[in-house]
Amino acid sequence: MDDVELRHLRALDAVARAGTVTAAATLLHMTQPALSRTLAQLESRVGVRLVDRSSRHLALTPAGSTLLGHGRAILARLDAALADTRTVVRPLRLGYTCAVLGRRTVPLLRTWRRTHPHIPLDVVRQDDSTAGLATGATDVAVLRTRPSGPLLRTEALYREDRVAALPDDHPLAQRETVLMTDLTAPSAAPGLPDELPLALWPDTGTASPELWPPGHRPGRTVEVGNVDQWLNLIATGGAFGLGAAGTAQSFSHPGVRFVPVRDAPATTVYLAHPAHPTHPLTEEFAAAVRETVSA
Repeated sequence: MDDVELRHLRALDAVARAGTVTAAATLLHMTQPALSRTLAQLESRVGVRLVDRSSRHLALTPAGSTLLGHGRAILARLDAALADTRTVVRPLRLGYTCAVLGRRTVPLLRTWRRTHPHIPLDVVRQDDSTAGLATGATDVAVLRTRPSGPLLRTEALYREDRVAALPDDHPLAQRETVLMTDLTAPSAAPGLPDELPLALWPDTGTASPELWPPGHRPGRTVEVGNVDQWLNLIATGGAFGLGAAGTAQSFSHPGVRFVPVRDAPATTVYLAHPAHPTHPLTEEFAAAVRETVSA
């Protein structure tokens, strides 16, 4: 275990991201045989199998996933340390999946620019369950699903109402508010061929058929990968959505109307960052978020 090197961790990370040794070798600018030897060497030094090679698409074993989580945190910490050592003013990277803080976003960004003029804040969308924290792509993230695991620190910021996202020519789109059962009632869309499916984001979305009472749940669902696909599908009449109010406050889209759902359970907005912060101003930013939310 004492002989595990950073190149071993980078090799494991590349295989997890690329799915094959060939693709991972390309990411690392090395040959496939060299990468295979590096992985074999890592497994030998750790003493357990880390990669399941039973199919063409490689998958990590449970041990491999555990080491990858710690390894990514180590690599992210190293990158941050090197940036600080070189006296490079690296931006603080704020990740999100569907929205940041809704109508509170602009006040937060303006306050940070005013109080930290020499530390840029990069706001980046990352379409995964941790908004880039797990991969080291971001330093702090605003999430609407709580991530699990000991490598992240998470705090609840506030509760947020839900809205229905509907094609603007849908009969319900003209209402001021709707009920959950309105969205799935066959009579809700007279003249349409059948009930619209519910659009879901498997990894990052907050909606699920279980939010509806039994007997009133959506008959069909369709999966999308990100907020852009979600909005486009709804705008073209291919589905309806159930989202957080922050999404409606952050996005407008031709053909989509957001309608408050007055009996939907509220969702929680979380702030998350690595247990070992990857940017020296992580806690200062968290304090700025709390102040913005309380205001």
